[in-house]
Formats: sequence, structure tokens, C-alpha cells
Amino acid sequence: MLFQRGGLAFTEARPAAQGVRREGSVRRADGGVSLKEWERGARPRERLLSLGPEGLSDVQLLALLLGTGGVSRSALDLAQEMLATYRSLGRLSRVPARELMDRRDVGPAKAGRLVAAFELARRLQQEPLLDRPVVRSAAELARLVSGRLANLDREQFEVVMLDVKSRVIGCETVSVGHLSGAPVRPREVFRLALRSGAAAIALAHNHPSGDPTPSSQDISLTRRLVEAGRILGIEVVEHLIVGDRQYVSLREEEWAVFDAGTAQEKGSGHAGQI
Repeated sequence: MLFQRGGLAFTEARPAAQGVRREGSVRRADGGVSLKEWERGARPRERLLSLGPEGLSDVQLLALLLGTGGVSRSALDLAQEMLATYRSLGRLSRVPARELMDRRDVGPAKAGRLVAAFELARRLQQEPLLDRPVVRSAAELARLVSGRLANLDREQFEVVMLDVKSRVIGCETVSVGHLSGAPVRPREVFRLALRSGAAAIALAHNHPSGDPTPSSQDISLTRRLVEAGRILGIEVVEHLIVGDRQYVSLREEEWAVFDAGTAQEKGSGHAGQI
């Protein structure tokens, strides 16, 4: 508040709100509460710089992307509400920008930052393989494909091509389907394998339901691909089914689809963790 005394203008000092750092604080034009108004030690940005990103919670990292909350709440409050609504980062990552903008205190800028960040994370997982990782176990295959298959809303089928030393030659998506299936043509699977000169292939697909339990169609398809590979001299070494932070290996769980002339199915039902 301005008042005059002796021809000079003064500004009346107002007490700072508890827990808010007034010095250097900035109120956004939209009335939102800026993270700059938090005490320095509580600000996610300062915590990230001092502790590293791994030292922050999902809520704090999300708040950094949002930058501000609303008229009566902080970015941390908004981030916490969004995660509570969508129940996981995976589900939040699939929400279109337009739907995000339907929420109170989320405009085009915030929605755009979130969608861009999640898309960059997806693209990072799909960058060309530079260090030729080796795949000799279901766990190694899961580490390779989980980023490509996690949090999808429809089934996607991947083929990983391997050389004679089990080093990865490449990874290709051969089919994108719907919620409960993805049509896979053996001809397309082995066309990719032959073109890359693969000695063996590993298969992987996701279950959008989050439950990686193999279906009868999964077993049947695997058996067909194993038999086709045997004829072509390209071994199918694994078929991994990826669910919500877990996977099932048809080989390691003893589904007997990799044994010539065997129709027995033994699956133990044990799922590995991603």
C-alpha cells in the first residue's frame, strides 16, 4: 500500500505468509502460486540440484514440470491431485493434452510440457541400440523391451534379432493391435529376421490389462513361430509377455512350446519383476 509522508512515497511492508519466502518471490500473471515462493530447502528444483533427480518423489518431479499450481494451491498440490486421479505415471503419460486441459489450473502450457516430457521418455526408450546388448535371459530381454511396451493401451508385438553370440542386431515392431490382441504374421516376423541376418530371434508383447498370464492364443502363436523358425534355421529363443511392472517368460516358466514335437503346457504362473 502506498502512502505519502513529507512529500516522499513509502510502501507499507506486509508480513510474509508462513512457509513462504518473500525475498525474490514472483506471483504469476494467472494468479498461480509459483515454486519460487516456497522456502528454498523445500523447492523441488533445489532438492533436485542437491540430491539428484533420484532423490525426488514422483510428485516433486511432476511439480517441476508444472511449474505452478493455481490461485490457492501450489504446483505440488496440483501434481499430487493429478497422480491421485490417474493412479500412476504410466496412466498419466497416456492422457492427451486436450484432456489434461479440462482440469482446473491446467492450461496449454502445462499440458504441453507434460505431454512433451512423456513423449521424450518414450522416444529415449526407442533410440537405436548403440552398445549391442547381449540377451541370454528373460531378465535381459525384459530390460531391453520394457520401455517399448510399458503403459500402452493396446497390444504391441516386438521381434528382437540376435546374432550367433546373442548380441542384439535390432528390435522391430511387427504388429500393433487392440486391447486384447495384435495380429502377427509369421511371414513378417521371419522376413525381418532374414533381412537382418539374424541367427535367432526373441519375441515380446504386452498385455494392456497389466496381467502377463499367457493366453491360449499366445501359446499357439509361439508354437507356430518356433516351428517356422526350425524350418528356416532361425531359433526362437524366448517369448516374453510384459504386464504392469512384471513379465512372464514362456521358456523360463516351462511352457513347453520350444520342444520339438511336444504339446504339453506346464506354466508355473510365476512372473518376473521389471
